[in-house]
Amino acid sequence: MSTPTSHAPPRATSQARSWAVLAVILAAEVLDLLDSTITNIAAPTIAADLDGGEPLIQWLGAGYALSLGVLLVVGGRLGDRYGRRHLFLIGLTGFTLASVACGLAPDPGSIVVARLVQGAFGALIIPQGFGILAAVFPRDQLGKVFSVFGPVLGLSAVGGPILAGFLIEGFGWRAMFLINILLGGAALIAAVKLLPKDGGRPGASVDALGSAFLGAAMIGLLYGLIDGSAHGWALVPWLSMAAGLGFFLLFCRRQITAAHPLIEPSLLRNRGFTSGLLLGVAFFAAVSGLLYVLSLYLQHTMGYTPKQAAFSLAPLAAGIVIASIACHSLIGRLGRRLIFIGLLITLAGTTLALVLLSAGSPNGWAVPAAALIIGLGMGTCFGTVYDVTIGDIDPDQSGSASGSLAAVQQLANAIGAAAVTTVYFQSQADGATRSLVVVAAVVLLCCGLVWLLPRNAQQQHH
Repeated sequence: MSTPTSHAPPRATSQARSWAVLAVILAAEVLDLLDSTITNIAAPTIAADLDGGEPLIQWLGAGYALSLGVLLVVGGRLGDRYGRRHLFLIGLTGFTLASVACGLAPDPGSIVVARLVQGAFGALIIPQGFGILAAVFPRDQLGKVFSVFGPVLGLSAVGGPILAGFLIEGFGWRAMFLINILLGGAALIAAVKLLPKDGGRPGASVDALGSAFLGAAMIGLLYGLIDGSAHGWALVPWLSMAAGLGFFLLFCRRQITAAHPLIEPSLLRNRGFTSGLLLGVAFFAAVSGLLYVLSLYLQHTMGYTPKQAAFSLAPLAAGIVIASIACHSLIGRLGRRLIFIGLLITLAGTTLALVLLSAGSPNGWAVPAAALIIGLGMGTCFGTVYDVTIGDIDPDQSGSASGSLAAVQQLANAIGAAAVTTVYFQSQADGATRSLVVVAAVVLLCCGLVWLLPRNAQQQHH
């Protein structure tokens, strides 16, 4: 999914102001990360309170990632066309208001719609951040600037679900969303004062039709999976998934015929990139569904409170952070072999969790131990998959390729949350073990795909 180069806004002259701009961008990134993960912990509580049942649990997991993934590249194009500052402010305002709508939602339908809208506005925010930072910092400082993202987002990934657990037990699930009035409002006020103005590029293209086809395809697929899981596999879910497939074929054709497609056809002709794209879809879908199922198992089967579930799964996020930092210096030497190692670690953690769940109620330390191993495997793969997949892509197309992978990750998160929980809800007795078997099988498949990727990452990326 291509990302055209935009006209850069004037550079900020004050060093302090530049770092304040970084703080604003980071705040928006943290908001997105928190709101994309909190429903992993909160979904059972929300579904019980709103009487939404299993379908609401699945839509809460998939809805945000769905709209974010479909519109992520479109958000970047709109920033090119109308100016990054303008789109950032619109996105942050809409995101905050959608958070309020989530917090005040009176029924399942309204909160699902609010989550979809929240993800859509998130897709306006995220693509603008790096372009704004590249405009306000000198080129020789960008490495230092971007290095701040890892620790901050890592701490947010660990602390976000734990914060959600405390808020749910102390103030109710609505507080998780309503707190964005303060967080989003403060970030918005700072953004209005600090972000540099830029005029955009009116001629930049936006493939709205391609995005519409992709969105319709994803909604058809997800609705079919969720409706079939909840109400039985009658005619409607099959028709929905068939319609989704039809729209996906239209989307594929659009990428060939459009003057400015979301995915450059030349990228898809590259075997290494296409293999990485397939591996990314499979892996991100599997681990996204895995996280959701573990949270559901702890709360539904083990009787954990949201706070207890959050603490039990916190080692997983910690493992992601630790492995991501450790692998930064290894990818240049190991290349795709590092992905293979990460897949094996993920498979080992999933197998351990499967053994523990199959044996009955695991000990208090067992689930956090398995979660830590899974997190180490995921962290080893996450950034590495991106860098190796574009290993033999022309450097001029690296931005487009990276944008495609980022959008695919979000779409895979939506697919995984719906597909793996569909397996989970098909059998309350052993749904968790069946789900883990599916996840393990998909990760094993990825172990074969990894050898089709380029051997090494692009030098400038690692």
